Amino acid sequence: MDGTETIAARPGADNAAARECLGAPDAVALRAIKLTAGYGNRAAVREVSIDVRRGELLAIVGPNGAGKSTLLRALSGALRPWSGTIELASRPLAEYDRRALARRMATVAQENPVAFRFTALEVVLMGRAPHLGAWRFESAHDLQIAREALARFDLTALAGRAIQELSGGERKRVFLARALAQEPEVALLDEPSAFLDLRHVAEIFGRFRELAATRAMAVAVTLHDLNAAALYADRVLLMKDGAAAGYGRPEEAMTAERLGAVYDTEVYVGRNPATGALAILPIGAPRRPAV
Repeated sequence: MDGTETIAARPGADNAAARECLGAPDAVALRAIKLTAGYGNRAAVREVSIDVRRGELLAIVGPNGAGKSTLLRALSGALRPWSGTIELASRPLAEYDRRALARRMATVAQENPVAFRFTALEVVLMGRAPHLGAWRFESAHDLQIAREALARFDLTALAGRAIQELSGGERKRVFLARALAQEPEVALLDEPSAFLDLRHVAEIFGRFRELAATRAMAVAVTLHDLNAAALYADRVLLMKDGAAAGYGRPEEAMTAERLGAVYDTEVYVGRNPATGALAILPIGAPRRPAV
């Protein structure tokens, strides 16, 4: 089969219709234009232009050192770009103060250290902070939202456990639940499936797909798992050496030729007979430069 076939069985296939129903088809929630950012005098992201639409899940993929996490940090406002522009809801990101930005955007980093022995429920409740006034404590409504977020990620039984007592996968789900409790318009997730087993990977992407469809949330995730990107994403940004190497629907961005060039290895790109999504496998040893 060729790479332009419509993937009807893929989980994200109905999202365009969902955006139509919500009255905001293809509305851009977050946009970057010719974004360049880095550390010291080293550019880690070079002139990347993307948009994340309401009701959409965008996967950002590429090898280690491609600039995926740096791009997400710049999009979140945690890293000031060297050049280019970032817009949130058609307004420059720099114009938002921290509280206003936190009401609209949630981020989950790869590492989320917690210095004190907060319980899982207390960590998730922190997601409600941007919605509280000065000196105001959480209400019963806030507590209900936090408990519902815990339940969505199968964490209810762990609500009273200290975050330090949880496994890596359990902690990851707690911080994803915190992002959900924040009720953002945009969610930026850096390697959300790290440390998770297959069941919880499927549940997490299912939850964020549901939120994208029902709340018109825009979701951008960095991933190493190309098959997860093919299965769950509406669009994919393929990165290499800080630049975009492919951008579009999974079958457009992740061709065998592009993936082979980005990962320096021969790649098989076919179809998963159960889902219709792309199936991506390495089929050769890494390419070695000619001596």
